[in-house]
Amino acid sequence: MDFNVKRLAADAGTFLSRAVQFTEEKLGQAEKTELDAHLENLLGRAECTKHWTEKIMKQTEVLLQPNPNVRMEEFLYEKLEKKAPTRFNNHELLGQSMIDSGNEFGPGTAYGNALIKCGETEKQIGGAERELIQSSAINFLTPFRNFLEGDFKTILKERKLLQNKRLDLDAAKTRLKKARMADARAVAEQELRITQSEFDRQAEITRLLLEGVSSTHAHHLRCLNDFVEAQTTYYAQCYQYMVDLQKQLGSFPSTFSSNNNQSSGSAGASISVPTIPLSASLPAPVASSGFSELRNSSGSRKARVLYDYDAAGSSELSLLADEVIMVSSVPGMDSDWLMGERGNQKGKVPITYLELLN
Repeated sequence: MDFNVKRLAADAGTFLSRAVQFTEEKLGQAEKTELDAHLENLLGRAECTKHWTEKIMKQTEVLLQPNPNVRMEEFLYEKLEKKAPTRFNNHELLGQSMIDSGNEFGPGTAYGNALIKCGETEKQIGGAERELIQSSAINFLTPFRNFLEGDFKTILKERKLLQNKRLDLDAAKTRLKKARMADARAVAEQELRITQSEFDRQAEITRLLLEGVSSTHAHHLRCLNDFVEAQTTYYAQCYQYMVDLQKQLGSFPSTFSSNNNQSSGSAGASISVPTIPLSASLPAPVASSGFSELRNSSGSRKARVLYDYDAAGSSELSLLADEVIMVSSVPGMDSDWLMGERGNQKGKVPITYLELLN
């Protein structure tokens, strides 16, 4: 019991001594031991790392989940160590609505079939988005959060200890200056040696921890590469899904047949389908059956390009919307492709991007 009382009294005395020293420093009545420049630089870099890690984390979370209410709910589930309820993302909700409406209009109609195909693609994109979020959370956000909640908290703890040791050292220096009697000076000098040793040891511990921030930067760089790779995969998947969908829709007629439950003489408002304006000098387009005739012949035909197309390799030809090229069939070539020719340039072109001309 007496030991505990003495310990509490010693702690109270140390706290009071530090408080007095800190107050006198603020009032300019006491000198302050400055940290060396290298340690100060390390402390500044650690604070900068913490600041930008928090900001990047926050903005990444906003990117992956724009809804703040959902983010808060997921955060609470994480803190409670419970699994968040599974919910559809926006792409999946849109996809399901398209599929439901397509089934309502009739899968046998052009519009209904197109809606179903679009809905299935939107749901595929939703699945890819879910994979991106999961990958980014594991390989990018979690390491950043571990640094803030682990390493940096340790740095803060050791930095606070260093501050206390520095106050103890400066308080000991002040007492030595005020000591007049020989015995008092001897006690003050001994105390100064002890506090100086403790300060130096704590400064070394803090320095080693702060230098470890370089390893943190290297680790976060690897995490950044993982994040970029996850985004690259996601956007490549989305692009491929949409290209495939565009090819499917390109095979549909330009005007939709009426639904089975509507008569051709219905008084409802007509729907005009927008078309790409053509130059007056261009010949009139021919029916899509012309592709079959072209493939069965050895001749060539003029074709107008419907959409821009970037060649995926040296064997293909890039296209610009509304330009006119010559196309021909090559034996053994896939039925979805023709050989395109523009001046001295030649390469494969997809037929879904073309419209044969008379």
